Amino acid sequence: MKKKEAVIDTEPSYGPAPLFILSFRQRDELAELAAGAGWRVVAARRAAGAERRFLTSGAAVAVIDARGALGEGREAASAIGGAIAANGGALLALVSRGDTTAIGDFYDAGATHFLASPFSEGEFLQALRYAARHAERMAGEWRATAPAEPLGWRLDVTTRSLLLTPGFARLLDVDEHPKLVALWRRIDPTERRAAMASIRRLSATRQATAFAHDLPGLGRIVQHLQYDVKTGRIDALVEPLGSAPEPASVLRDALIGTRDAGSARRWMDRRLADPDGRPLTAMLVALNRFDMVNAAYGRAAGDALLRAAFKRIEEAASGALVARLGGSEFLVAIEDGGSRVDLVAERIVGDLARPFVTGETIAVLGCRIGVAGREPGDTAASLLRRASEALADARASDSATVRVAEAGGREESIDVLAVELRHAIDRREIDILFQPQVSVPTGAIVGVEALARWDHMLLGTIGADILFAAATRADLEIGLSDHIQRITLERAAAWPAALHGLRLSLNLTAGDIARPGFADLFLDRVDASGFPRSRLTVEIVESGLIEDLGMAATLLATLRSAGVRVAIDDFGTGYSSLAYLKSLPLDYLKIDKKLAQDITGTPRDRVVVRGVIDMARSLGLVVIAEGVETQEQLDLLAKEGCQIYQGFLRSGAISIGALVGLMETAP
Repeated sequence: MKKKEAVIDTEPSYGPAPLFILSFRQRDELAELAAGAGWRVVAARRAAGAERRFLTSGAAVAVIDARGALGEGREAASAIGGAIAANGGALLALVSRGDTTAIGDFYDAGATHFLASPFSEGEFLQALRYAARHAERMAGEWRATAPAEPLGWRLDVTTRSLLLTPGFARLLDVDEHPKLVALWRRIDPTERRAAMASIRRLSATRQATAFAHDLPGLGRIVQHLQYDVKTGRIDALVEPLGSAPEPASVLRDALIGTRDAGSARRWMDRRLADPDGRPLTAMLVALNRFDMVNAAYGRAAGDALLRAAFKRIEEAASGALVARLGGSEFLVAIEDGGSRVDLVAERIVGDLARPFVTGETIAVLGCRIGVAGREPGDTAASLLRRASEALADARASDSATVRVAEAGGREESIDVLAVELRHAIDRREIDILFQPQVSVPTGAIVGVEALARWDHMLLGTIGADILFAAATRADLEIGLSDHIQRITLERAAAWPAALHGLRLSLNLTAGDIARPGFADLFLDRVDASGFPRSRLTVEIVESGLIEDLGMAATLLATLRSAGVRVAIDDFGTGYSSLAYLKSLPLDYLKIDKKLAQDITGTPRDRVVVRGVIDMARSLGLVVIAEGVETQEQLDLLAKEGCQIYQGFLRSGAISIGALVGLMETAP
């Protein structure tokens, strides 16, 4: 970056606001510079989980610093671009001077502004200013009643003194220095728990968060919180989500705006403002592997794929509003709920799983879908944000293709779980179930995969995805992973004689792999439990969670030399499949559920599955198929050379007692 220059008018025109910055550099000078210019910076260093972090930051402007990290920058832009388009924001991409030819890729992914190095501090801050103005204009298209001045407050944690902005004080009809309890009482009692959980999350290691609630006179709002460690203050930016309907023909706009994201959002706002309260469901559809195809075959092939995907989605969602949001994400808005939405989602998943043919190119994409249904007080902004969060969950999931945002907001449920999780770990409420792995040739159960479950008093049975989301919120990822490993090994070491011949598969997280000295710690844990290393397999997920393949390869080689076997899980869902196979010491390859189920699809589907199995076996890997549900799937997988399967055809995840009973009836 060049020498500092004088800066004029760099403060965001709408007052202090959140800014999301993703940088892969050791020292993020951009975050320091933006914070000094009055932005409330939420900084990230990893592409994994970028979409989730951007959404929860409440920011309208995102910055991706791709200088020296072009591949990671492209991946992050693809992840965030859809959320930018869905929520009417701006994305500033920073590239090295020699990488300006990649600007088109960033634009296709959803970037709205660009800056090539070298650039001065003044030029960077000016670019931020223009990006913020763009976000304002985008929001103005469908947030017509947005306030003209900043709404927010500041709390000194030590003295508990509270200061409101003049606009917020006038809106609430209170003094600018009210008592904290007066502001607290404005929040509905049913939403105070989530609000308190958000405030308690703030710490030196987690300096930004947000929560949503209704506010009399303003409707639904989001409060974006940022904690200043040095001053001990909490700053809050209040974002109103309400909007007024525009006078126009709903039907005409639905027809005219089906291919325009802005028109689609305005149409949704009008439907949500209609007092009839009819159902409205937002469905965000993101194509898998599109970036890989686009990079391999060029933009022309990529554009053709997007047009073909749009057509398939329109046909599958007949009668619904469909729009492309940007990048490889699409919006489907359905004036219905329940079984109609389930049917549309099922059709879209099936249609997008079929191979696409453009010219001489054959591409298998698939998709992930996030779904959110209308709730009281919703606007297009709040409904689409929940759908974006559900889509982020689907992308982060090991196996889920469709995620539905929970009624009342998934965030509130995770907030509750995050508060209670430490006590649940201490009280050993996290249980372990075991899903059988079955030999294809003999039908005998040869192993099991350990799966964590929490039977929550209010929320019912909670699986590993939600468990680890809550653990992330509570900064307990390592603690939860350690706990699951310990109790799984303890349970397996105490198996009755009927289970003594089974292999045990145990999942490792990306956080485990990145921990210094984890191999020695893990092996000590295995030996202390008494479970034999020779019957243990560790599974790692293939969906882009491992950032340093060299570090992962070293760790796994150490475990393998100690007698532990290694499996790559959910193969076929991420972008780095071949790199994983070349770099990591593996014994097993587990085919992703969706890929395994494609075996009963078209002849082309079977060619893809056959290619994966042949490639794995040529590398000396045992192939395990997940999610096998029908005898037809099993028969075709057997013909292609699959050696082991797991799925509901034989059994779901079960207790040790049920597993013993199943073993007694097994061949």
